[in-house]
Amino acid sequence: MSMRKQITSTQNPFIKELIKLQEKSRFRKKLGVFLVEGVREISLALKGGYTINTMLICPEIATPNTLDFIHDQAIQIIELTKAVYKKVAYRDSTEGVIAIVKSKEFSLNKLTFKHKTPLILVAEAPEKPGNIGALLRTADAANLDAVIIANPKTDLYNPNIIRSSVGCLFTTKIATGSSHEIIQFLKEKDIAIYCTTLQNSNAYYKEDFTVASAIVVGTEAEGLSEIWRNNATKNIKIPMQGEIDSMNVSVAAAIVIFEAKRQRKFNT
Repeated sequence: MSMRKQITSTQNPFIKELIKLQEKSRFRKKLGVFLVEGVREISLALKGGYTINTMLICPEIATPNTLDFIHDQAIQIIELTKAVYKKVAYRDSTEGVIAIVKSKEFSLNKLTFKHKTPLILVAEAPEKPGNIGALLRTADAANLDAVIIANPKTDLYNPNIIRSSVGCLFTTKIATGSSHEIIQFLKEKDIAIYCTTLQNSNAYYKEDFTVASAIVVGTEAEGLSEIWRNNATKNIKIPMQGEIDSMNVSVAAAIVIFEAKRQRKFNT
């Protein structure tokens, strides 16, 4: 590993750039990098094939074995004082380590699947980072083939998404595109489109998810747009027994996804 540089001032121009990386999507896209905090999240980024440009460590917080997980990779390491680290860190407890990571493109046309009958989650225009993170955690738990975000409204490298997904952003195949592009992609791949909506829909557990399937969810406020409902193989709903007719999007997605996994006997 290269000789370590030290930064002791919060007014250092490099530190100001790091803060902008945390706060501004436009700046992340311009530089093509983003920040990841914590040993678990950084480990998952490496496992997901992401490239780390620089490691930032705070010796006052980090333990002696904090960097063991990067082994002998030729990664630049910069030491920060505790005051500087806390200025940069998005979270309070991140073990004194932050990585500057190279972004990936979430290209739809490069998306491949590990199973012959893939099971995919499609989320249309999710906006809340917490919901996106929860959807990614569900996808990881169910070992889905991919998550596709239609008409994304939020930068997926938003630190709130990384935090709420607990690093599952890096362990899941992800693609983005317009609703029209994704529908065309799914049809070309002969993947059945199951849209969660109240209009003209059947109970989700009556459908066959053993075929190649995309489970499509919309926002809690607006649901799915007309283009999805009109192009669905089947519209599905979760029967409600209370006073309201909707639930959190990540909860709804999990219910349908694990019914699909049950039908597949959890084999794919």
